[in-house]
Amino acid sequence: MDHEEVGRFWNANADVWTKLARAGFDVYRDFLNTPAFFAMLPDVIGLSGLDIGCGEGHNTRLLAQRRALVTAIDISEVFIAHAEQEEEREPLGIDYRVASAVELPFDDDTFDFATGFMSFMDIPETDRALAEAHRVLKPGGFLQFSTTHPCFDTPHRRNLRDENGLTYAIEVGDYFRNLDGEISEWLFGAAPPELKQGLPKFKTPRFTRTVSQWLNLLIETGFQLERIEEPRPTDETVRARPDMQDAQIVAYFLHIRGRKQ
Repeated sequence: MDHEEVGRFWNANADVWTKLARAGFDVYRDFLNTPAFFAMLPDVIGLSGLDIGCGEGHNTRLLAQRRALVTAIDISEVFIAHAEQEEEREPLGIDYRVASAVELPFDDDTFDFATGFMSFMDIPETDRALAEAHRVLKPGGFLQFSTTHPCFDTPHRRNLRDENGLTYAIEVGDYFRNLDGEISEWLFGAAPPELKQGLPKFKTPRFTRTVSQWLNLLIETGFQLERIEEPRPTDETVRARPDMQDAQIVAYFLHIRGRKQ
């Protein structure tokens, strides 16, 4: 499976994904992953940035609201159409383009920074995507991206709960077996059953890498590792969203920042 075939899957997911995410059902994004990503992000005021794999543009708009000069790409033209509709409704000066992360349509040394919000893990040609991000960054520019945590997003995974329904462990296995396009079918768990009824499930190809594979790819590409975080929800967040309690037991996400030398 290559990036073009993956793009066809995401094109098919895009309408339902946008509908449910904009209705507030991507709770791990809204209450944990995105706030933690922006807490780690350096000051981007006045900087030119590229958001790689922007989807319907939720996090891209948050970048622009931090007064960055943002260009965003996604391989799915349906996602880009949704993003552009929101840009028309509330202009933030974002330049959206349909493009692949492994074939970025930009010159060398163009951007001050690049971001990838939960997108690099969906690209089979991981090395090419990182090399392209490195190529379009100016010297001294940084790439910050998030993925599902390699240690806990494994081919075998099971949530172990006690008699009260609380997660006490995550059972994982086959960590060293890299998935290469296995299709996972699912919808946001926070969406009510009556809303999900009749909606097609997302079909997302999975491409897993170990922690060492991710870090070594970055180093080999020429990035200097600068910051790594494993966000977890606060007790206050879990009181507001009890369904996120499991994210206090293990790290669901990994955030990495590297800088071009």
